Amino acid sequence: MTFFPTEPRTARHRLALGWLVAAAILLLAFAAGKATAEPLEAGMPNPPAKPTVVDCAILILDVINIDDVNESFEAEVALLASWNDPRLAFDAEAEGTPVKIFQGGFQFAEVFRGWWPQLVIINEVGLNDPNAVKVEVYPNGRVRYLEQRNATLETPMDLHDFPFDTQRLKAVMIPFGNRKEDVVLKVDQEFADATNEFVRKEKSVNVAGWDLRKLEMTEGESAISVLNGSNRFSSMVTTITLKRRSWQLVWEMLFPLVVLVSVVWSIFWVDIDSLPDRLNISFIGVLTIVAYQFVVLEDMPRMSYLTFTDLVLLISFVMMSATIPQSILIHSLVRKGKQREARQIDRTCRWLFPVIYLLLLGGVAVYFLLLT
Repeated sequence: MTFFPTEPRTARHRLALGWLVAAAILLLAFAAGKATAEPLEAGMPNPPAKPTVVDCAILILDVINIDDVNESFEAEVALLASWNDPRLAFDAEAEGTPVKIFQGGFQFAEVFRGWWPQLVIINEVGLNDPNAVKVEVYPNGRVRYLEQRNATLETPMDLHDFPFDTQRLKAVMIPFGNRKEDVVLKVDQEFADATNEFVRKEKSVNVAGWDLRKLEMTEGESAISVLNGSNRFSSMVTTITLKRRSWQLVWEMLFPLVVLVSVVWSIFWVDIDSLPDRLNISFIGVLTIVAYQFVVLEDMPRMSYLTFTDLVLLISFVMMSATIPQSILIHSLVRKGKQREARQIDRTCRWLFPVIYLLLLGGVAVYFLLLT
């Protein structure tokens, strides 16, 4: 005879065994963490000194694209920084290595336990994750940080002289979260000299239509407004100066415009009695230059000032439009029987219109390209 059922007892044994296994796993994990964890030195999350001087550089490795409409450019950049942190000093013989290297996102985020400046390019657009990151720690406590990324940067552009303009594209970097009293950015002269040598050797960068003229890095301060007021941060600015290769645009954009205006002047050789033919030529020219202006403006940002190209278009439009009242005047003289005066006006306009047009274009060119 069986007084106690066996199946419920077996189920209770299995449940208890499961809890024992889970507890054993947690104890082993806790013991392993205690054994491998290194004690964090007091103050390690903070900068090693006040202020901590960080020698840094922003190297423009390549300019991928320049967007005139949105006043931005895409570039491949390298961030380099180095500073002293005595808390990370070690004995090279005892460690068995002359330098500790933390390479890749996992080692940098999970293994490296020292302080580092969070270098942020404040005129960067969007979220651009680093392609590569590396930290080197030397026995004397010197730390070197390297990062490579592709970044899209907003920068104001001066297009007054377009298409003969020179642009100075900037990348502005600050130590995010550390005011100038805590962290000071200094230009690493080693890399500043390297950029000057790069400019001397390289006549162009890998971007169509531009020539590299200058690379420079400067120190400064940036004021950023936060909830409790405005804070000042130490900053470093890398400026890349590029000169636009303008002659291609001259042949593709400005030269056809001058030819179009010259074609409209053919009305001065049309018979003085043919008013409809003269007006047809003038109106076709005016409508063509209006459409031409829309095509040019598509590749230009919305600006509050007139560029060299805008004034050339405006002058061309006015000179074309002036042929319409000239034809009406000729027709009025013909109806009054003054054919001789009408023909004399046509003969005068054959040289007067080109001369005025060239003088206006020359004045605009002198003002924009020489005086400014």
